[in-house]
Amino acid sequence: MSLATRSLPRTIGAHAILLTYTAIALFPVILVVMNSFKSRAGIFGAPLTPPTPKTFDLIGYTTVIGQGDFIHYFQNSLVVTVASLFFVLLFGAMAAFALSEYRFRGNSLMGLYLALGIMIPIRLGTVAILQLMVATGLVNTLTALILVYTAQGLPLAIFILSEFMKQVSDDLKNAGRIDGLSEYTIFFRLVLPLVRPSMATVAVFTMIPIWNDLWFPLILAPSEETKTVTLGAQLFLGQFVTNWNAILAALSLAILPVLILYVIFSRQLIRGITSGAVK
Repeated sequence: MSLATRSLPRTIGAHAILLTYTAIALFPVILVVMNSFKSRAGIFGAPLTPPTPKTFDLIGYTTVIGQGDFIHYFQNSLVVTVASLFFVLLFGAMAAFALSEYRFRGNSLMGLYLALGIMIPIRLGTVAILQLMVATGLVNTLTALILVYTAQGLPLAIFILSEFMKQVSDDLKNAGRIDGLSEYTIFFRLVLPLVRPSMATVAVFTMIPIWNDLWFPLILAPSEETKTVTLGAQLFLGQFVTNWNAILAALSLAILPVLILYVIFSRQLIRGITSGAVK
């Protein structure tokens, strides 16, 4: 029996497992999007079937856009997410470069200290964070959310990027120093372009928790001017009556940025994950 013949059942089994996992992961998303185009009767009458001419209805989307001030909430979420991602990638990459490039006393301890942020949830410090924001006057501002999410994403960013930056050739960096390049120029022009796959990986893993978070917007920025998409969707949840059409439409619209980000960075994301696995 040839090697290809022996590996065929293993390949089929691996693909079957992956397809099963993909179906399980996508099923809730497809169900939400599909039911967002139905009337209330269609949602409760046949939730597992696609919209038909009888059940098709855009009342959820018209309600969200017209009554829920969803565009404003969407803009708040976009500002918070983009700003947080920018600071996480910038400061995370700079810290990772320092830890991987420069050897100093306490280098390993510093890396371990930063890695503890991955294991300790930031929500455990919610009370202290709220007290700090009250003392600095940042409650009900988008700045409070940006600061918290930046602190939340830095440990993972530093951990991932430092491992990739250790693989960058020392000869390349030393050649830049011989040519008179500053450390900042070496970092931005030589190192960062080589770790783009890992940057895309960090961006995706950082964006999803920020965009989907409800905890900190509810505690730090619950005012009408600073509400995010997830917090704004709560407007359609009532004690006695829930507008499921609007909720499903809001969730479907909230999925779009994550989907667009994945489509744009999918190749870099896969390269980053596979490179990390090989290492």
